[in-house]
Amino acid sequence: MRDAGTGRTRSALATAGAVLVGSGVLAAAVLAGCDATGGNSPAPGSTSGKPRPSAKPTPVWDRSPDSLAAVGDSITRGFDACGVLTDCPEVSWATGTDEGVRSLAVRLFGEKRAEDRSWNFARSGAAMNDLPDQMRKAAAKSPDLVTVLMGANDACRPSVASMTPVDEFKDDFAKSLEVLRREQPKTQVYVSSVPNLKRLWSQGRGNPLGKQVWKLGICPSMLGDADALDAGAVERRDAVQRRVIDYNEALAEVCGREDRCRFDGGAVFDYRFGTGQLSRWDWFHPSKDGQSRLAELAFRAVTARKDPAEPTA
Repeated sequence: MRDAGTGRTRSALATAGAVLVGSGVLAAAVLAGCDATGGNSPAPGSTSGKPRPSAKPTPVWDRSPDSLAAVGDSITRGFDACGVLTDCPEVSWATGTDEGVRSLAVRLFGEKRAEDRSWNFARSGAAMNDLPDQMRKAAAKSPDLVTVLMGANDACRPSVASMTPVDEFKDDFAKSLEVLRREQPKTQVYVSSVPNLKRLWSQGRGNPLGKQVWKLGICPSMLGDADALDAGAVERRDAVQRRVIDYNEALAEVCGREDRCRFDGGAVFDYRFGTGQLSRWDWFHPSKDGQSRLAELAFRAVTARKDPAEPTA
């Protein structure tokens, strides 16, 4: 992987339920030849009286992209997966080279080719308003696929009141896709839902060391006063959870406007991360195993015949 990012050390996981996204499946037309008099002789230029199928159009969504650029926050940088309060991009779910993770790039291109065909522009601490700039850097590589996992830091603020408004979040995401489309109109985009921050709190709050690390400033809106269960604390966490769900709905809506964009249908938000998938240093970010699970979910979505966000019949 060509690592193209450095970063702050704060970020968090998050996600929310979602819906929608478009990706067409085109049918083949069959043309039968007939002669000018309506008889049974072959049409001019045909070699038999049998119908000749027309060439199949190439499907809009390519399930076998040949290069990948990743944008996002600390999750995609592998933050706290290898050491305390540090990035570890080699275990990134999107572009990492660690054989235990088997990143999306490795699954798509193989271990030997993944490093030359993938780039990581994510930055720890990044929020959605940072995405347009990351997308410009990604577009410069002319990738077949761009992966997006962003939004946790928009919810993980010092207070509920300081969380990114949903309209701003949505506008910045739409602007990011516009930036990509101006430079690379045919590049595909895989969009991960924001992880379920409330579940991460419930899983990690039983670890004393993790709660000490949380006090350093990791996702205070959700993780602050981790043991508090009074009405105010419950209301605060519920407000963060609702915002994450709203973010995921915004991602699904904007991504759903394009044939070359796939939202994961809420797969990451719905995934039941356990303590084994959480960092042993902060009990919030994904561990190597958690990164591997994210890679698996992404690979399923990218290579699926049907868009995962499409409603089932």
